[in-house]
Amino acid sequence: MRIALAQINSSLADFDANAEKIISHIKTLTEKKAELIVFPEASLFGYHPFDLLERETLITQQNKALQKILKAIPQGVHILVGGFEKNKNKKGRPYFNSAFLCKKNKIVKIFRKQLLPTGDVFDEARFIEQGDVKQNYFQIGKKKFFLTICEDMWAWPTKEGSEYAENPLLKVPKKKIDLVINMSASPFFTGKFKKRQFMAAQTAKHFKAPLLYVNLVGAQDEIIYDGQSFLVSPKDKILFKAQSFAEDTNVIDLNTLETWSPSNKFETPTEELRKALVLGLKDYAQKIGVSKVHLGLSGGIDSALVAALAVDAFGSNNVKLFALPTEYNVELSMTYARQLAVNLGAEFKVMSIQSTFEFIRTLLDGEFNVEKFGLMHENLQSRIRGLFMMAYSNFTGSLLLTTGNKSEYATGYATLYGDMCGGLAPLGDLTKKQIVELCEHYNKEIEIIPDFIIRRPPSAELRPNQKDQDSLPPYELLDKAVQNVVEKKKPAKTETEKWLLKQLMKTEFKRWQAPPILKVTEHSFGRGRRYPIAHKAKE
Repeated sequence: MRIALAQINSSLADFDANAEKIISHIKTLTEKKAELIVFPEASLFGYHPFDLLERETLITQQNKALQKILKAIPQGVHILVGGFEKNKNKKGRPYFNSAFLCKKNKIVKIFRKQLLPTGDVFDEARFIEQGDVKQNYFQIGKKKFFLTICEDMWAWPTKEGSEYAENPLLKVPKKKIDLVINMSASPFFTGKFKKRQFMAAQTAKHFKAPLLYVNLVGAQDEIIYDGQSFLVSPKDKILFKAQSFAEDTNVIDLNTLETWSPSNKFETPTEELRKALVLGLKDYAQKIGVSKVHLGLSGGIDSALVAALAVDAFGSNNVKLFALPTEYNVELSMTYARQLAVNLGAEFKVMSIQSTFEFIRTLLDGEFNVEKFGLMHENLQSRIRGLFMMAYSNFTGSLLLTTGNKSEYATGYATLYGDMCGGLAPLGDLTKKQIVELCEHYNKEIEIIPDFIIRRPPSAELRPNQKDQDSLPPYELLDKAVQNVVEKKKPAKTETEKWLLKQLMKTEFKRWQAPPILKVTEHSFGRGRRYPIAHKAKE
């Protein structure tokens, strides 16, 4: 028997497009003699829907699309496709997160997810009722299967323990099977694949059968799905791995466990991170209907990296770079910003904001009786830049990308309505160290990002001779503090960590107003972080 996996990029609530994609893959994989085709979790609806599930009419639209798929399935072929199912029982939450086993013109069986994640970016229990994995055995011909949906295989304890009091798989009656299947929509963060492999291998070992893991690919708002579907043996050997951050398909012979296409190699962590950010940028823009982006290019490392990522995601013709200098921007910044734009092949435009700054400064100094240059004047420059960049967005429909990093956001070292203006924050989950590593990665074969930009001391250039380290601890210490205090949620121990925690607790109001941040770590700012603004917590 031949089993196919279809690692696809679904668009949330775009039922016609998702159905057409699924039907196209059914046709292609059937031509390769596949008898069962497995799609990811929620592949027909898209994932994660969050409060779109308030709109019951969307489930009706999904079901119409599913009927269209049923008609397109060839005789003798079964498919597994994910979506949401209305809970007809008056008790419990309104929907199930379900997988539909289908053949031509018929839904053969429905499977319902039991473990519902509620941590970090997830809140499935808000709308989803628990299923029962004990019901998830099925048979096609002489081959026997057991199905899990994403989190259902994630209750195995690790060294850190388990999020769940019970593992529902331990209560499933043991039967001899040929394959375990996991349909998943598992978000990416650095190091995630090893965690998935552990959970999948434990499940395969428990059922004494290989496990086929089929993961969603693409991005939805801040969340990035990396694909990397795989086949693992009960002895924890990866027999096949699909592409990362791209749609992919393969066909597996269930008798020999041989695949139609060879296994894809693992990338380095830095290349994996680059591909994640590029996909996050590209999908975010495409799914909100935007094709062009722009940003302010300061001559600093953060904006340089965003520019390089944007050109990777959209092509140089769809990226416009602006320099918006005042008297405090050194000439070398403009020189190397221009050189970077040339290297990337992107349009570069200089618009001085000096006269605008002088006019508004004079006006405000007179109205407020201000005598000395201070923070107000620094932030005023940043906000004028935000004004210019948002005006360009309004005029052209281009998406403004912000360039702040996680260490800056953690300390509040960012200006509301200034450098925080924009529609997406590609670097908001990256430390300065990771940004340097990515820039060096871009220069691996040829210098794309001028070395001067990478090596120069970071500066906002909002006052004479300003350096970030005038206001912040050294980045090598700050980055480690962000990882320990923010990502690992450890108590603050070092002097830098204690300073950071104090800044973190009093600047939440800024992060609430930040644009969406592409998530690439286990604990990022954005939707998965739900800190209050008004509180008295200090530790």
